[in-house]
Amino acid sequence: MLKKVLIANRGEIAVRIIRACREMNIRTVAIYSEIDKNSLHTKLADEAICVGPAPSGKSYLNIKNILEAANLSGADSIHPGFGFLSENSTFAKMCEESNIKFIGPNYKVIDLMGNKSNSKELMKSAGVPVIPGSEGSVKSFQEAKEIAKKIGFPIMIKAAAGGGGKGIRLVQDMKELENAYNIVKQEAKISFNDDELYIEKFIINPRHVEIQILADEHGNVVHLGERDCSVQRRNQKILEESPSTVLDEELRNKMGEAAIKAVKASKYYNAGTIEFLVDKDRNFYFMEMNTRIQVEHPVTEWITGIDIVKEQIRIASGEKLRLKQEDINFRGHSIECRVNAENPDKNFMPVPGEIKGLNFPGGNGVRIDTSVYSGYKIPPTYDSMIAKIIVHAENRDEAISKMKRALEECIIDGIDTNIDFLYRILEDKNFVSGNFDTSFINKMLS
Repeated sequence: MLKKVLIANRGEIAVRIIRACREMNIRTVAIYSEIDKNSLHTKLADEAICVGPAPSGKSYLNIKNILEAANLSGADSIHPGFGFLSENSTFAKMCEESNIKFIGPNYKVIDLMGNKSNSKELMKSAGVPVIPGSEGSVKSFQEAKEIAKKIGFPIMIKAAAGGGGKGIRLVQDMKELENAYNIVKQEAKISFNDDELYIEKFIINPRHVEIQILADEHGNVVHLGERDCSVQRRNQKILEESPSTVLDEELRNKMGEAAIKAVKASKYYNAGTIEFLVDKDRNFYFMEMNTRIQVEHPVTEWITGIDIVKEQIRIASGEKLRLKQEDINFRGHSIECRVNAENPDKNFMPVPGEIKGLNFPGGNGVRIDTSVYSGYKIPPTYDSMIAKIIVHAENRDEAISKMKRALEECIIDGIDTNIDFLYRILEDKNFVSGNFDTSFINKMLS
């Protein structure tokens, strides 16, 4: 078992990992930027080391400083959380070269699955359904035109190394193609230092459904069911739930089997997520693989009773999975709402500032994952998510009612938040009936 974990992250995921480690009697090292000196994760960890100034490029993305912190503290492993360096193969490789266990997959697999065009080709060869599109990356605008003519509009142009809703454009017709192609190429270079692109057919009004998997270094793989992530704004998730209202047992089994095929084909290990699009006829297509833990992992933990972070650590320690597929049972319904410091009435503009007063909800079946407290100053430097409220109930109707009650109890004074907007989603008749897709937020706002 690992003895000392450095958490190369901040915010609620750093707090989440620290708590799991403490329950496993593993010592923890927090890293922080100068602006995060008083953050909760620095107070909860056994040690805390400053790795640079506020800009993430000089702190949470500073590989040299993070590895120096690991060596200085004697950490034998690093958990990257999500975002920042979690899917950075160079970081994973440098951890390995420094004899520090990276709590995630091998760097070669991160490279393979992080490139969307290459991973798509691998999935095709493994028999996993994929969206029609380019064969590998698109080398020129002329090639983009030919592919668009072949598969038909609308299409999506995507950065091969993309993620987080960046480097992606919907193109409705040939007139829009050249401008969109150039914009995505530029965004990809700026955001990912890689301007490789690929094209795929745009599935009109799909559901975004992902399958959580666990895989060990001995070839054992299980799936932990699905999460429906269709409630999104600007390609970023706001609310997630499990199980999905669009899946029945047969489709769940098919998608679970496809996810396991994907994992075995890539020789992946640790926790990961296979993301699919489900069309109106309930056909599903591989979209991408996330080679890390997801923001929305708590809904899966609620319905399965499995602590995914602890499983990550056990896998990284070389243990075999203790679970077989037949051991995994799904109970009840879980919903997660992401509470963001933002103003939905001003195009979801982030609103940093000091939290003057704070009351989080509680009660049976309510979980709060956060790193904020009364008096905490939300910095302008990082993501606007400040908390996740997750509920669990016997069925979906009860889960919706419980989440509404939880949001009513949630008081965050001093800053704007999206709490009222989340409540509106839960009251929307289409959401309540399960009749929604990835266009839901845009329709709701129109």
